[in-house]
Amino acid sequence: MHFKKYLIAGLLFWLPLAITVWVLTWLYGLLDGVLSGLLSAIDVVVPNNQHNWIDVLNQYHGVGVAMMFVLLLVTGALVSNVAGRWWVKQWDRLFIHIPIVKSIYVSVKKVSNTLFSSNGNAFRKALLVQFPRQGCWTIAFQTGTPSAEIAAHLNGEHLSVYVPTTPNPTGGYFIVVPKSDVRDLNMSVDQALTYIISMGAVVPDEQVATLSSPTSNRP
Repeated sequence: MHFKKYLIAGLLFWLPLAITVWVLTWLYGLLDGVLSGLLSAIDVVVPNNQHNWIDVLNQYHGVGVAMMFVLLLVTGALVSNVAGRWWVKQWDRLFIHIPIVKSIYVSVKKVSNTLFSSNGNAFRKALLVQFPRQGCWTIAFQTGTPSAEIAAHLNGEHLSVYVPTTPNPTGGYFIVVPKSDVRDLNMSVDQALTYIISMGAVVPDEQVATLSSPTSNRP
């Protein structure tokens, strides 16, 4: 009996650390692989007598991570001023004239601007919605409001929400629901994500999130 207890206790101690190390290792390899791919492309086009410096860079692991960090920092500083924003517009103008590439580039740019904008509201609020049928409740995140075209076909005020799957929240469903059917949760987005990833096993710090009814339902 004690053997099983100690085994589970040891697993609970090491599992979070192991997963954290695995994720960081994967991220490190991904960023470092960017430099390797770039050097491989350069290796094809440069003359054979200039391959020495490429071989030297390939021997040092972690250079890609450092270069990516510096690149992001420098790029962020450059595009934050007036001249940089002008160059960004020219860059965007170049890509929106390329078929196929335009659809992917514009979509990713809009999503990234929405998610990482300091004044954006996407994924800033955890909600409780009925899904996949009436009477079943799940945690979702507000992503915005429906477009004018969609709102014209709906009666009353609606919200655009994202319903993540569990235990992998990167997949899910985008649905439009009446605001009157949504319940606001006082838990933070981080707490809601932890709750979803753990499949409800890890209760938020408040133990029980306060459930507030929408104003429209109050007498």
